[in-house]
Amino acid sequence: MQNSVHLLKTRRFLPLFATQFCGALNDNLFRTSMVMLVIYGIYRDATQEATFSAIAGALFILPFFLLSALAGQLADERDKARIVRIVKSAEIAIMLVGAAGLLLQSVPLLLAALLAMGVHSTFFGPIKYAILPQHLEEGEVLAGTGLVEAGTYIGIIGGTLLGGVLVLQRPDGSFHAEWAAGAVLLVALIGRVSGHFVPPAPPAPDAPPFHFDWHIIRASRTLVSNTLHIPRLFLAIIAISFFWAMGAVLTAQFIPLVKNALGADQSVATLFLAVFSVGVAIGSVAINRLLGGHVSAKYSPAAAIAMGLFVLDLFRRVHGWPAPDETLRDLGAFVAMPNGWMIVFDLLGVAIAGGMFVVPLYAFLTTTVPKSETARTIAANNIVNSGMMVAATLILTVAVQMGVTVADSLLIVAVASLPAAWLGWKLHRACD
Repeated sequence: MQNSVHLLKTRRFLPLFATQFCGALNDNLFRTSMVMLVIYGIYRDATQEATFSAIAGALFILPFFLLSALAGQLADERDKARIVRIVKSAEIAIMLVGAAGLLLQSVPLLLAALLAMGVHSTFFGPIKYAILPQHLEEGEVLAGTGLVEAGTYIGIIGGTLLGGVLVLQRPDGSFHAEWAAGAVLLVALIGRVSGHFVPPAPPAPDAPPFHFDWHIIRASRTLVSNTLHIPRLFLAIIAISFFWAMGAVLTAQFIPLVKNALGADQSVATLFLAVFSVGVAIGSVAINRLLGGHVSAKYSPAAAIAMGLFVLDLFRRVHGWPAPDETLRDLGAFVAMPNGWMIVFDLLGVAIAGGMFVVPLYAFLTTTVPKSETARTIAANNIVNSGMMVAATLILTVAVQMGVTVADSLLIVAVASLPAAWLGWKLHRACD
């Protein structure tokens, strides 16, 4: 088995890794800064805060649903490295708007920048996986996919921590985000520089020609239909979609859960997001070691069941948590509480199992189809993923409005782990 770390020393992988790392870092630096500023500094109502968090998540996901077909076609038709450079240049302009929103504490500007970052990620998303079979050997693709996934979540960790730290509280109790505004611009610039060094990845010379369809709805329907009629791809994509739907519910509610169910401040919310990201990164690298570089869904069913069990234990502990005080607990007070560390452990377990579940499925998508179709396959996956994520966040929003507590929403995730495990088992039976 190839040691995945050796890829980080190569020109064919390192610039892409650094570019996608900066993208993940900036996405989460901006999103965490925005959510911390709005929930702790602007809004003062639990229902309003949970609704905003869910809507922000759905708004970021929406471009994946609408534009992934165009992104996939573009990536398969053009040089992927050139698209990377265009997309990273656009990120600088988007972050100028985002920085203005942070400085002015303008919710419309913040949401506009968030939507634009969703568009940015939509066009970059197919490339970061589809480019791997072009630059890596067959036995390196799983390792490369694991590193990309781990790097993404390390970026999430860094962005989450920075977003939580750089939104500061003044002596009068108000919040400000000048440092966060400067940081999102700096990271965007670094990402553009690293993107410049991604090696060329033109379309395969023997790739069959295809007609570029600019009609968003028709192109999306055709792309998904052409992909999902292949049984193994169908199972992999639906399984991945369940994972992201569960993740959307969890991450959308982390900060409201911390504030309103656990009575803790933003330092604990930052810890939760960071622990979740660390866990996925650990699982993403560990599964490559377990599988020995072989692309397989062997461990996916057990990983999905483990996710559900950890979420159920998290639900149990949150429901047994003392009622929040008027003063929010800081990190030290939270971990000193009975079961404080066990809640953190449950989150870590959910995340590690999640990384082990999803990484082989992404590697399967990029190695099952011809290299000339990988970006469109990832794009079809993104359309279905985003549709289920939007559906999950809308269901969550309606449930919150009907009086379902943030803690109770954890049960949605636990129940969803069962069909995810069944899909993983079906894929394992079909392919291994």
